[in-house]
Amino acid sequence: MKNIVSLKWVLARMYEPDMVIVDCRFLMGKPDAGRELYEAGHIPGAVYLDLEKDLSAPADEHGGRHPLPDAAELTGTLSRVGIGNASRVVAYDDQGGAMASRLWWLLKYLGHEQAYVMDEGFTAWTNAGFPVTSEQKVLIPSKFLATVQHNMLAEMDEVKEWLGDERVTLIDSREAPRYRGEVEPLDKAAGHIPGAINRFWKDGLTESGAWKNDAAQAERFADLGRDREIIVYCGSGVTATPNVIALQEAGYNKVRLYAGSWSDWISYEGNPIATGEE
Repeated sequence: MKNIVSLKWVLARMYEPDMVIVDCRFLMGKPDAGRELYEAGHIPGAVYLDLEKDLSAPADEHGGRHPLPDAAELTGTLSRVGIGNASRVVAYDDQGGAMASRLWWLLKYLGHEQAYVMDEGFTAWTNAGFPVTSEQKVLIPSKFLATVQHNMLAEMDEVKEWLGDERVTLIDSREAPRYRGEVEPLDKAAGHIPGAINRFWKDGLTESGAWKNDAAQAERFADLGRDREIIVYCGSGVTATPNVIALQEAGYNKVRLYAGSWSDWISYEGNPIATGEE
């Protein structure tokens, strides 16, 4: 099943009653910017969900910078904005799909199959001359019942246990200089989890910011065995999710997210750290 849908796909279906469009725009370091952008203009009928207030739990000692939200709380949030089990949910942002992919992953994790990410993002929508409004629709709550898919998630102790296991591939989704440990703008230690390979999540996009097709995604991961268990991480579990989608689009089925990611890994004293190329 396709996870990425085109601007025209959304335009053709935006007023259908089972469709819920979610604006996920968020700017790191500017926590109110996303909502302000939404209030200034968004796709008609779209609701807003905030990366840190709605799609993450508060940061703690462990769990990383954007811990997974409590499933019951997230279910309540989804219900409040009108997402029910029969809803088709399309998420968009203006950050290359990173924030929208986080919502996509969370919906899949809660057992919701009809979740999609809009290709290209909000700026492309406006550039295409498609409708934009500042009006916010009246929220009519819906009933969302979760069936948590624990097999989509990898915990820190599992990742640690599998270090060096040839049956498992660890993918670090951050930019190469952060992976190599040359720079670290966000976390208290630089480097990567030993054995991880680097696949920068933005390499899944074309120069124009659209998602690459299935064949191009498959090419990015051509060196990975199809029968391997794949665990994907990034800095805080957000920008790893576009790589999860890319892997699925490329035909990989055994893909798990280490949601706490690097910021969780380094919160445990004694966890090994590697630098340079693997």
